[in-house]
Amino acid sequence: MASDNKKTYWPHMILGFVAIGIILGYWTVKSAIKMPVHESNEHMMKYQKADVNANEIIEAQQRFDARYNLALKDMKPSDFKPEHLKRKHGQIIALQAVNRISYALTDKAGNPVPDANVTLLLTRPHTEKDDQLFKSLPYKEGRYTLEKLELKKPGRYILRVRAQKGDAVGYMDTEAYYKPEK
Repeated sequence: MASDNKKTYWPHMILGFVAIGIILGYWTVKSAIKMPVHESNEHMMKYQKADVNANEIIEAQQRFDARYNLALKDMKPSDFKPEHLKRKHGQIIALQAVNRISYALTDKAGNPVPDANVTLLLTRPHTEKDDQLFKSLPYKEGRYTLEKLELKKPGRYILRVRAQKGDAVGYMDTEAYYKPEK
């Protein structure tokens, strides 16, 4: 008779652990849905497409590098030194409220290439909210030029250019910084 009055709690503990698991799973999904997801725009395409076509992108870049030179022209260097960045960074250019951006595309002999398709993307690190895409920059006076690029927000930017000539596609990123004048 003494064994009939003894209570067992292990079924309650199992149900408690299952309930805790369900609650934590729900919380994880709810938190993940609230987080924004920003896609990479490194090759001016969705990262899934860039991942699938990675070999073709690399081969097209190698063909471009073997045939052509792409250079940003007439931009002043910035005095901004990102001390918070641990990685080594290249030359950072200074942007103004209104900018004229031009790129020179030449073949290896130094001759201008007037019939390429040049696209410019102005983006900010870690966000797509302020992206500005300029397709098919016009060719004038030996350069592909965007006459008027206006900026409203100060901070870091990336000038990402894509130049395509036939089966060769080249990419170039230039870090930039906009500090409004006081």
